[in-house]
Amino acid sequence: MFQFKQYDWKKLNVSLIIVVTILCICSAVLVRCAADTQFKNSYFKGQIITMFAGLFVLAVVSLIDYHFICRFVPVYYVLGTIMVFATKHKPFGTDLGTGSWRWLKIGFNFQPSEIVKIILILTLAVYFERRLEKMDRFTTFIFGGIIMAIPTFFVMIQSDLSSSLVMVFIFAIMVYASGLDYKIVGSVLAISIPSAIALFWYIVYSGKGPLRGYQYDRIAAWLDPESYKLDEAYQQLHSIQSIGSGQLLGKLFTDPAAERHYSFYVDVTESDFIFTVMGEELGFIGCCVILALLAIVIIKCLRTAKAARDYQGRIIAIGIASMFMFQVFANVGVATLILPNTGLPLPFISRGLSSTLSSMIGIGMIINIGLQSRYGSRSGFSMSDYDQRGNY
Repeated sequence: MFQFKQYDWKKLNVSLIIVVTILCICSAVLVRCAADTQFKNSYFKGQIITMFAGLFVLAVVSLIDYHFICRFVPVYYVLGTIMVFATKHKPFGTDLGTGSWRWLKIGFNFQPSEIVKIILILTLAVYFERRLEKMDRFTTFIFGGIIMAIPTFFVMIQSDLSSSLVMVFIFAIMVYASGLDYKIVGSVLAISIPSAIALFWYIVYSGKGPLRGYQYDRIAAWLDPESYKLDEAYQQLHSIQSIGSGQLLGKLFTDPAAERHYSFYVDVTESDFIFTVMGEELGFIGCCVILALLAIVIIKCLRTAKAARDYQGRIIAIGIASMFMFQVFANVGVATLILPNTGLPLPFISRGLSSTLSSMIGIGMIINIGLQSRYGSRSGFSMSDYDQRGNY
């Protein structure tokens, strides 16, 4: 469980911990700004508590050998799927007044789909490692797809399309990085990309398909925002105005007494539209700094993957990097109307215990992977290190 003797403490990624801590402090400030006047102090204190809880989880996970954690992926997978399924059923689940049953009541409100993303990464990593000798078989892709599809289906029926897309993206990146035969990958891409485009246009023009009514409206508003400026595109159009009103340096330091545009016209500013608050409060420079810090986190995850001691560590780190990458792009894309309106938290910034803990678990695993070096080499693992018998 704790393999302290094989940890190379010189490779402790202190800079990653510092960057994550800075992002969490920025989160507390931005969440306080986003809150209504009567909730500012409570939201700020809550986010500080969440930060320390997250850092504690990060510290614990970083000390546990990731190989030990991966021994129990079947248990995690079953429990995660059950938790997601339970959110749709009373008395376990709750919608928090949103109409979407995504949370469990366990003394506090917990969103299982956030932790299921990490579980999916671990499960796929273990699965692909066990199938390394069969990477030239199409069944490897099929069974991996089934592993991804089961929890993704239960997340989707929660009306949580955004988290479902994150899980599909994680699967796609991990498949690409797994070493699966390129003929199989190419065949899948040749079929799936045209099919996805055709399905998208069919949904847009026919209004038929697996999506709910409001999801069709959001896609239509994204394609023609001016026609929906008073309803479905209202928030995103005002989000752009709020971001623009922050100009170069933002209002937090240059004009703290000024009215905030987002306070009147944008909802869910403490989570889904936190980038809107960031733009108005910190301006263009502040947004660039925070996005640069998030980019550093993703790059460090990828560098850890490159230097990982084995296949399992490499594929886990790539999966975690892909999770952060998609969520950053989606959150910023929604706030700037690059993407249709959907609810995804900005890692380490958006308010929410479930999202923060999930992100911290991911970073904890990245740190643990980095602590374990293969024969003291910085070159890390490559597929050539794996012999035909499945040994390293």
